[in-house]
Amino acid sequence: MPNARTTNPHLPVVLVLGGHDPTGGAGLVADAEAIAACGGWALTIPTAMTVQNCRDVSAVHPVDADLVKAMAVELVDIEIAAIKIGLLADMATLDAVVEIVRQRPGVPVVADPVLKAGGGRELSTETLVSAYRSRLLPLVDILTPNHLELARLADGHCHDETQRAVSLLRLGCQAVLVTGTEAPGVESSESVVHTLHAPDGDRQWEWPRLDGVFHGSGCTLASALAARMARGESLAGACEQAQAFTWEALANGWCPGEDQCLPRRLWRLPTS
Repeated sequence: MPNARTTNPHLPVVLVLGGHDPTGGAGLVADAEAIAACGGWALTIPTAMTVQNCRDVSAVHPVDADLVKAMAVELVDIEIAAIKIGLLADMATLDAVVEIVRQRPGVPVVADPVLKAGGGRELSTETLVSAYRSRLLPLVDILTPNHLELARLADGHCHDETQRAVSLLRLGCQAVLVTGTEAPGVESSESVVHTLHAPDGDRQWEWPRLDGVFHGSGCTLASALAARMARGESLAGACEQAQAFTWEALANGWCPGEDQCLPRRLWRLPTS
């Protein structure tokens, strides 16, 4: 029998810290699928357990911060090439994640600021948002907010997307990829525009708008981006490839009922 050590390719590892979504549309399941589909391996540590369906979240239960840290300690022997951060539901968990990130200097960090559920339920507080800005953002290589999340995280005196993104860069965040799905007045547009704001300049991508409402597109994009960065791709290249992957996952998505559709990150696998 062949030796697995000599026949298996090296898989870049992404440490994922986020919430668990039982539908699999978002959260750790989405993260692991996206990372695997993009050629990486996900190490998943739950920061919160959610009670939800494809419409909205009805309850969020933070995981004990000491348990989060203990799970991370047991992974010290595995080389981690990138970190992806999702839902942080309380201050203790946020502090635990900050500690975990600080223990891995030089590892690129992708953060998806999950502040509100797609169905409208609030998943954060102003105190937690403030701590996110001051404690976590200085450690983040790229943040992936939609327009609503960007406005909430940015300096309240900002008047447009660029000013808001720049205010986050001034806090220490290295780059901001703003997704256009929640942009004001774009509901009737035939395209979706995503914008990368970085110190060396901005860049935009335009994608055909898909019919339907999707649950988990942000998790899919951020995790695909983390996997690409774990593979050593440039920031702009990783952003473009992650967007292309996410668009395909949405275009091949599954609608289990009349609620939001779920991205199929593994659409290339046979269904029969």
